Amino acid sequence: MTPTETANYILSQDFFSQWMDVKLIEIRENYCLIEMPIRQEMINGLKTVHGGVTFSFAESALAFSSNNTGNAAVALNCMINFTKAVRLGDVLIAESILMADTRKTAVYDITITNQHKIVVASFRGTVYKLDKKVTDL
Repeated sequence: MTPTETANYILSQDFFSQWMDVKLIEIRENYCLIEMPIRQEMINGLKTVHGGVTFSFAESALAFSSNNTGNAAVALNCMINFTKAVRLGDVLIAESILMADTRKTAVYDITITNQHKIVVASFRGTVYKLDKKVTDL
């Protein structure tokens, strides 16, 4: 399968990303650009998006970029910096770029912006490669 076909396969199995209404915009080997609208059920008691939603969106970008070659990888370590509040009606865009790659691990940087191209979060994720195919899981 191509990276796009693999990412679409993963999305078809990923019910949480579907619930978040994640859309695949651009998929290349070890890279992805995705977007997601912010809905009312994602808003916390301070009238901003719950940080876990932003984190989950970034982790979805990590999954679509690190698995799109067809080789399965899972998150090993992730960290996020929230830089600007996200609000109801915003549309988030995540770009995931491979930064370092070894036989068993890889590191990706994910930048999350809003519809105005303002950075709202930065995320770094390390994945562990499972020596299995995505379609075998």
